[in-house]
Amino acid sequence: MEFLDRIFFGNSILDWAIGLGIIIGSFVVVKILYWIFSKIIKKATAKTKNKIDDVLVEKLERPIVFFVFIVAYWITIHYLTFQEGLMLNLEKVAYFALAINITSVLAKITDALIVHVVMPLSEKTESGFDDQLIPVVRKALKALIWSLGLIIGLDNIGFDITAMIAGLGIGGLALALAAQDSVKNIFAGIMIFLDKPFKLNDRIQIDGFDGNVEEVGIRSTRIRTLEGRIVTIPNCTFTDNSVINVTSQPALKVKLALGLTYDTNEDDMQKAIDILKDIVMGIDDITDDFSAGFNGFGDFSLNILFIYYVKPESHWLNTQTIVNKEILKRFNSEKLDFAFPTQTILKKEI
Repeated sequence: MEFLDRIFFGNSILDWAIGLGIIIGSFVVVKILYWIFSKIIKKATAKTKNKIDDVLVEKLERPIVFFVFIVAYWITIHYLTFQEGLMLNLEKVAYFALAINITSVLAKITDALIVHVVMPLSEKTESGFDDQLIPVVRKALKALIWSLGLIIGLDNIGFDITAMIAGLGIGGLALALAAQDSVKNIFAGIMIFLDKPFKLNDRIQIDGFDGNVEEVGIRSTRIRTLEGRIVTIPNCTFTDNSVINVTSQPALKVKLALGLTYDTNEDDMQKAIDILKDIVMGIDDITDDFSAGFNGFGDFSLNILFIYYVKPESHWLNTQTIVNKEILKRFNSEKLDFAFPTQTILKKEI
């Protein structure tokens, strides 16, 4: 027993053993909590109709476990005897850890509510503006919650928050000057939300890129090109260049120039025009607004201009393929010959 009564760094060996036992006991409590979550709570929430309780249990499992460690740490440092200065610093560690843990809980709950409650409601609305705005608000709220949590945590451990904020103000000015492009992109992102030149899943053409909008962020926008690649475009590009919203057009205009050989007579030319009109009238993916006509004499062909419009919900390339294959089939069937560059050389007799 004398061994246990020996003083070691201000506490007896017995006291150190009890403190260690408290920490080890917290691990046992954590194991029990994990068992309760997996065997009881998660099975109970899985039986409910809504999904939000399952998500909250999943999100809050680790913060609750971490809180057990914080409590065990707090009990241990107050059971043992330390110098006043050291005890104050040890308590500050607990205060900061608790602030971070609470911040994590608030951030996870907020994120879960936005993803599983707000987003499903916004998807039911006809407007696409909220679909663009919610992901940005989600990120902004997480950043705000964590910023406030860090400030409160630092304030609890003795940092001068007023001086820190003042320093951040001066540093922020220097940072803004050094990050003008980022600031420009952020303001451009705000203008995109206000002007709404496009919405999620719209097909747009911008700065040589053509694709569907997948994500609109506060600094950049991601589009998936027709080749299937993801392109991240700075938002300032949308304010500095013209944006073509392909999806917003009532229909996709297709302009097709055909050329028949010069031995084509008037009746065959009219037959070709009638065939073109008949083809588009039989395809549901094309609107009723179309035109075809004999529009000129080329260097080596009699030219026909054929214009039709593909409906927005139809695939632009598949529809053109169907039309072109039908033109080739019908023209060949009627012996209407397509022209190709030819040159006649007259030999002068000497």
